[in-house]
Amino acid sequence: MNIVVCIKRVAATDSTIKLGSDGKSIDPSGVEFVLNPYDEFAVEEAIKTKEATGDGTVTVITLGSADAQKELRTCLAMGADKAVLLNAGDTELDAFNTAAMVGAYVKSIPHDLVFCGKQAVDGDDSQFPSRLATILDLPCVTEVQSLALEGGVYTAARDIEGAREVVSCPTPAVISTNKGLNEPRYANLKGIMAAKKKPLETIDVTTIAPATTVAELTLPPERPEGKILDTVDELIAALKNDAKVL
Repeated sequence: MNIVVCIKRVAATDSTIKLGSDGKSIDPSGVEFVLNPYDEFAVEEAIKTKEATGDGTVTVITLGSADAQKELRTCLAMGADKAVLLNAGDTELDAFNTAAMVGAYVKSIPHDLVFCGKQAVDGDDSQFPSRLATILDLPCVTEVQSLALEGGVYTAARDIEGAREVVSCPTPAVISTNKGLNEPRYANLKGIMAAKKKPLETIDVTTIAPATTVAELTLPPERPEGKILDTVDELIAALKNDAKVL
């Protein structure tokens, strides 16, 4: 089984974000970048699927700059077999052109199953999995929290508003992963050393213009300082006069 995992390099959510001078991007200086958290579940599920079937290859793909090699090596250390960095230069990326460029490459390689995180924590638009499935002309099941494969058919479950939905789809398919699907493994020393010898290929791709562009980025307003109350009477007064909930 040939399993493909699409990942993204994102800023860590606990990083202090500063805006770039153009007002449309973040200043990367001093920011820690990591593997997108939802993609960790995708990598883990791909490795588990390979281990369960007893054969196959897990290929991890990302679109971005050479800096993303660190996140690809992390995936290799977890247990993926090979990695591919699709170099799009300085092209501004959105879900539209990212899916188009990644999809063009995935079409060129064997793919029995494609995993990706349900969303990237930087853009939070959740568009990539569905757009990729459309380009590949494959069924797509999103935000999966449990998954079982039998006889070439996947049974997937996910939480929806007030209920739990169970769906089935044939392979090949695009599956987007959500928290709760599995517990991503940590890369141990043996895996980290092995990752250095695994293939990581860089491919220059034909760039496609984005369908949307960022007009402006603004930081949220700073939270006001909290007020420390020493007595129950002060608390009641604050709830009544300030919060107006009494």
